[in-house]
Amino acid sequence: MTKNFDYIIVGAGSSGSVIASRLSEHSDLKVALLESGGPDRSLFLKMPLAYRVIRSNLMFDWGYQTDPEPYAEQRVVPAARGKVLGGSSSVNGMMYSRGHPSDYDQWAQMGAQGWSYDEVLPYFRKSERNWRGESQVHGGAGPMNVAPSTSDEPIASAVLSAARAMNYRIVDDFDAGDTEGFGLPDRTTTPGRRASSSKAFLDPARGRANLKVFTNAHVTRIIIENGRAVGVSVMRNGYLHEMRAEREVILCGGAYASPQLLMLSGIGPADHLRKSGITPLVDLPGVGQNLQEHPLVPMGFSVRKTLKFGARLRADRIALSAAYWMLTGRGFAASQPLVGLGYYKSRPEITRPDLESIFLPTHLNAQVWFPGIRKKVPDMLTSFNVVLRPGSRGFVKLRSSDPMDRPRIQFNLLQDPSDLALMRHAVRWTREFVRQADLAEHVGDEIIPKPSVQSNSEVDAYIRQMVVTAQHPTSTCRMGNDVDAVVDPDLRVRGVAGLRVADASVMPTLIGGHTNAPSIMIGEKATDIILST
Repeated sequence: MTKNFDYIIVGAGSSGSVIASRLSEHSDLKVALLESGGPDRSLFLKMPLAYRVIRSNLMFDWGYQTDPEPYAEQRVVPAARGKVLGGSSSVNGMMYSRGHPSDYDQWAQMGAQGWSYDEVLPYFRKSERNWRGESQVHGGAGPMNVAPSTSDEPIASAVLSAARAMNYRIVDDFDAGDTEGFGLPDRTTTPGRRASSSKAFLDPARGRANLKVFTNAHVTRIIIENGRAVGVSVMRNGYLHEMRAEREVILCGGAYASPQLLMLSGIGPADHLRKSGITPLVDLPGVGQNLQEHPLVPMGFSVRKTLKFGARLRADRIALSAAYWMLTGRGFAASQPLVGLGYYKSRPEITRPDLESIFLPTHLNAQVWFPGIRKKVPDMLTSFNVVLRPGSRGFVKLRSSDPMDRPRIQFNLLQDPSDLALMRHAVRWTREFVRQADLAEHVGDEIIPKPSVQSNSEVDAYIRQMVVTAQHPTSTCRMGNDVDAVVDPDLRVRGVAGLRVADASVMPTLIGGHTNAPSIMIGEKATDIILST
């Protein structure tokens, strides 16, 4: 592995796979892509339905957890992060979501010049092959296949009826402009199989002689000489190797790994680095700060009519479904348990939705069952309530100077009182929503929390006991032009030549949507920036 390349990309996730593929389109450039995890050959990674198995068993995941969360009853909260080729795009829920157009205009207003909605839209379009075809807002020939979500559950149409009863619009395309309303989102699948960034972007590029992809390659340090990043140290197969970059090192490790690697390399808050036993090279106080995440609180309701999803989890049926999927790419195994998604406003006068509700036709503890061996878990309509633009801010810090040690992660969930107030609103809103129109014919008693949870203090206590995240960490290497920004709008790390960060960690603020599609967009735009500078 002791070789010279033009570009070394650290992390083969949503953005890193894109950059490696796009740079290697230029045959005169030598590109290395380093991924700590292994290859993405497992059937679990290809089968959409297996998402629940992957997540619940921490397969292909770093298994990170937070420090005790001070505003959530000192609970330790999971901090999911993919550890496999494709990164979190190989293990996520496959929803394609860009957020609201004004999210990106806000980035530009905060100092990220060149990142307004009109300026990033071409890169969203470039990356996707949308089922609707080419249009002003969608791409029709990109590497990333974007397919529609469907559901044959009768409760899915009842969710839309409830939305109409509360005067929400039904949305056919959440990415065509204003996101407010209800419908089913698009998803990143290609005939019945997960379309991760590694499958979409890397697989077609793997035959190029100028692209080398290394798995099980853990970068321990960026090598900096005379103020310039010139390479990386890599642990692979028990040996430490050195790789040199003639042009640039590009970090694409995400909101946890990118700041961790910067700090391990002496770039970050000087006092924290000294306390961790690392000599500061560049004092950048913003590294690891400004961590943002979508807080999520579940609710659950019994159902009056049997749901198809639970019945299909019977062992013999799911075995047949898996076999059918392997042969055809269709059927139950190619699906996701989703019957509705909505973005809505807590107050009518605000300009964009600040809350999201995701409805699932399944109990959170549902599992494969068979008569006489394991009982079927009772059917349930589950609602995930999400605050889209939280005011709370956390951090990523070093636990030690050991590059194999896990970073310290603190979300500070519910730190901002407005986040708690919004989630309280969401709990009460959901109770009202499920009693509307046709949906009330399907929904029975409230199971989680109990109907007795009514007062503000009782609802708040429930929220603190249950809050987790939507697994969308961002902003720990924030882009901007102020003293606390880590990278400039061209994604160059301040104070170090030849080093950029290009992943969700550079987002100035968390978007009002899911983060895979924006991370892919960042990879597309970063490539153009890199090639033009």
